[in-house]
Amino acid sequence: MMDNVSQITMFFLSGLNETNNHRFILFFLTLLCYCVILIANTSVIVIIIMDKNLDEPMYILLCTFFMNALYGTTGFYPKFLWDLLSPVHVISYSGCFVQAQVIKSFVCADLSILAVMAYDRYVAICRPLEYHSVMTKQRLIMLVCYSWLTPFFIIAANMFLTSRLKLCSPYITRFFCVNWVIVRLACFPSETDVHNMVAYITIVIYFFHGIFIVLSYTYLFKTCANSIENRAKFMQTCVPHLTSLVVFLVTLLFNVIIMRFGSKDLSPAFKNFVEIEILVIPPLLNPLMYGFKLTKIRNRILVILTLKNK
Repeated sequence: MMDNVSQITMFFLSGLNETNNHRFILFFLTLLCYCVILIANTSVIVIIIMDKNLDEPMYILLCTFFMNALYGTTGFYPKFLWDLLSPVHVISYSGCFVQAQVIKSFVCADLSILAVMAYDRYVAICRPLEYHSVMTKQRLIMLVCYSWLTPFFIIAANMFLTSRLKLCSPYITRFFCVNWVIVRLACFPSETDVHNMVAYITIVIYFFHGIFIVLSYTYLFKTCANSIENRAKFMQTCVPHLTSLVVFLVTLLFNVIIMRFGSKDLSPAFKNFVEIEILVIPPLLNPLMYGFKLTKIRNRILVILTLKNK
């Protein structure tokens, strides 16, 4: 069906053209980064799954958070590493849409999971006696499905509309596929009106996710200010979530501002880093931060390391 809409079967990615002189160095640095992301996220996931003491809603939500990081980075790093060693940087029409779907849904799912974790902390701290009756296994499954499936289908709707556009150029001035860049290749800009409307609705939906998170933690902070016990809970479990949120939002906003409104005088190397920072910084920092900050996970890691040393 897609082939009937557009005759383009292959996209040419030109984002790596400026990195020819440092390609091998960049390859090994990227490979190292991806390996650390895989090992760090997988290690925390395995620890949470294997340790029965971590069979709690907060840790299960963290597990989905790290799984989402693996999902998003898998949509980018293997292809990027291949392109660093390849003289020609191309991607199939369907492959480009799949990559754009994975990366965009990963970003939206991260925000959804952070919103669900904010709700979980609100119930745990503000309604502790009701926590286990509110955060039941059924509700937890429902929240996890919401945080994964809703972003997937919302972005899939965006990608479907993009697939209906007649494209006039196979050249993408990036080194990976992004939905809004594909839309800019449309032959008739007037045909993108519906797509733009759906894209703005998506932005509004996830903007309200961000508002919900900020309001939740503001209320939690005010609630915990008058209780030493609650302050300790807030510092132990909410600060890592807040740090993740700040890192994610700053990275995302920086990316959007530079890539959409940035000056043409910016160096290609800097633009390249800005493009991929959302796929580097949060997936790399989050498992390390939670692993060191949350006592139960940290203690479990120390036990494993101690047993290995013996």
